[in-house]
Amino acid sequence: MTTSEGEQGGGGAERAPGDGGAARPEDRLEQAVRAAEQALIEFEIAVETFRVEVENFSRLHEQKLGPVYARLEELDARILEAKAARSDDPEDRRRADEARAGLMPIPGVEELMNGWMDGGGLFPEAGAMLTDQPVRPPQRVRPSEEARKLYRDLARKAHPDLAQEDKERARREEFITRVNAAYARGSEAELRELAEEWAAGPELKRVPSAGEELYARLEWLSRRKELLTLVARELEESAIGSMLRLAPDDPDRLLEEIAGQLATQVTEREAELAALLA
Repeated sequence: MTTSEGEQGGGGAERAPGDGGAARPEDRLEQAVRAAEQALIEFEIAVETFRVEVENFSRLHEQKLGPVYARLEELDARILEAKAARSDDPEDRRRADEARAGLMPIPGVEELMNGWMDGGGLFPEAGAMLTDQPVRPPQRVRPSEEARKLYRDLARKAHPDLAQEDKERARREEFITRVNAAYARGSEAELRELAEEWAAGPELKRVPSAGEELYARLEWLSRRKELLTLVARELEESAIGSMLRLAPDDPDRLLEEIAGQLATQVTEREAELAALLA
């Protein structure tokens, strides 16, 4: 990034050592604000990238392992029921009833619609189920390296935090929303089109801020960073996020390992149940 005339000094010329010119009091503060802005943008890019990875891995995890977990829960309930039938112990019956009830929760409205629809209406999978059509597995989305590069470049250039006017901030926010959606779909073509659109758009010059505005800006950036830190921590500490961090470069291998472990548990449970029912 080139140094603007305003950063170099009055009149656009660099001061020579000993020319007696004093630096503006806001110069160092403005540099700190710009550095904080860039650091925050990079942080936001990292958080959004990880969020998309967690979301994609969650869908893949549910697609591959969801039925196996359901089978294990069913076997556990049947084992407890078989033990209760043998012992006729009230405590065994209570545990069996709780396990069976846990397989048939009564969801609230939000939980009932979770995974079925969003602001755009019913998901294709939900529509297929309601119309008795074959259900297709959820589409696997993993942005390519080129898509990641395009996304990061666009996020750095068009980030709303670089705007100094409300109108420009609104334009950037609308644009970045489309960039995030294209990245979540892993679409290189859409990201390239958005890059061309941004390149053809107006290039607004950043107007130097007054000292008071710079201080306010730093405070806002600090609060924004704290919020993003909480979001990042929640993602990292979530069950899916923790799993993904174990094998970020090869999540398929991790899923295969977990699937193998679960298959072993299913076999063990089936053998235990068979022995109880014998």
